[in-house]
Amino acid sequence: MTVTVDGDEGWMARAVALAEGGRGTASPNPMVGAVLVLDGRVVGEGFHRAPGRPHAEVVALAAAGPLAAGATCYVTLEPCAHHGRTPPCVDALLQAGVARVVAALPDPDPRVDGEGFARLRAAGATVTVGVGAAAAAEQNAAYLTHRRLGRPRVTLKAAASLDGKVAAPDGSSQWITGPAARADAHRLRAEADAVVVGAGTALADDPRLTARPPGQVARQPLRVLVDAAGRVGASGHLFDAAAPTLVATTAAAPAAAVEAWKRAGAEVLVCQEAAREDGGRGVDLAGLVGALGRRGVLELLVEGGPRLQAGFWAAGLGDRLVWYLAPLVVGGDGAPGLLRDGGAPTLAAARALRIASVERLGEDLRVVAFPAAVPAGAAASGLRAASAGDAAAADGQPAPADASPGGAAPAEAFPAQEGS
Repeated sequence: MTVTVDGDEGWMARAVALAEGGRGTASPNPMVGAVLVLDGRVVGEGFHRAPGRPHAEVVALAAAGPLAAGATCYVTLEPCAHHGRTPPCVDALLQAGVARVVAALPDPDPRVDGEGFARLRAAGATVTVGVGAAAAAEQNAAYLTHRRLGRPRVTLKAAASLDGKVAAPDGSSQWITGPAARADAHRLRAEADAVVVGAGTALADDPRLTARPPGQVARQPLRVLVDAAGRVGASGHLFDAAAPTLVATTAAAPAAAVEAWKRAGAEVLVCQEAAREDGGRGVDLAGLVGALGRRGVLELLVEGGPRLQAGFWAAGLGDRLVWYLAPLVVGGDGAPGLLRDGGAPTLAAARALRIASVERLGEDLRVVAFPAAVPAGAAASGLRAASAGDAAAADGQPAPADASPGGAAPAEAFPAQEGS
């Protein structure tokens, strides 16, 4: 192969770029890329495409053949040391005679968690960890969040006017943003494992929640309807055959509504009730994201409406904000705004954000931000308070080396995963 770069950082950047080939298809496994280098040139490379398919290291080894002996393997995540749907990558590397392994990140999955590195070192291979860690952690932020917290990374996505209104006073909201922003939102859907919408938005907009155009999407996300009281009928687009649907409800939903959802082909998840920001009762969102995590959802995209998003935010379940802002001003008190209901009572109590990027898409702005810290109330919502390492991982940054895994989810929390 003719790819050549200088030094460990350059080769790892190549591995990270390769790993992008698994975006939207590798989940519930991580995106992983691997490059085998011998005497300054690539002899094999690959990425993990989908569950059940060969892992990145194995693809690279197959391409390299006998040239893998004595080579250095640059890989974006710690090689696995356990049997899943595929044999351990550590065994394959050692059998091929790889002399050195350079990994961007350790794998926090409790079935790996340093065991891969330990076995490589015990067999005489040289191991270097941390090269390109920031880029690899950003790439696999959803996977790292899932393995450290036992739940998906939650992205709150919204489209609004420049003054933060998600609809006009008459309820009209289509379309606030232009074609470029809407296309980018479909990209987010295609990369997500599940997309969530509330009953109010389902009734108002009858959304499909599919990633489009269908012919260019490798798979459709799970559609999740949050409807605590059985308000949404089973005849809308959410119940068509374009994608699977799960309805998260409570015992307050009428039996007739539950049966109608099931007859339409939807899965129904009865959750505990919890207090809403507007004083009513609704689905316990912490319980919902925990259940989705147990079924292998790594990336959860919350699309609306503003009350549902406010509920996730108040529960400490907003790991990333992706807001599309249109060059419009709606104004007035009658138009609903972003994160409706509740909110910080004082400026001092407002949540601080780190703005990661501001990008122009056509006439609109795409703003990506991360919470600067996890609120103290997150533990009370049914999830433990995140450690400094967890907050960093959800932020797309690697956890510090001494971050305690004390709150990490146990191995049995991941029945749907095969291991990286």
